Amino acid sequence: MQFMVSFTIRPENRSATIARFMEKGGPPPAGVKMLGRWHGASGSRGYTVAEADNVEAVASWCHQWADLLTFHIEPVMNDEEAARVFSA
Repeated sequence: MQFMVSFTIRPENRSATIARFMEKGGPPPAGVKMLGRWHGASGSRGYTVAEADNVEAVASWCHQWADLLTFHIEPVMNDEEAARVFSA
């Protein structure tokens, strides 16, 4: 399954978030493959597309940053998958 994860840096945590990211990089845990990550130009939002067998693995990754960031996790489909759903 693929998941779109959007994250927002809470303003009071901006410096701490940047410091942790620069130190650790935010790699995914075992069981999660990060397909891409993008950072908004303002520096306060970002987006990750990840692949995992279940949402628990992705939620576990987000939980490692929950003290600094707010997350929204949504399962997503590519065009081919959506076409199969829409043609059913």
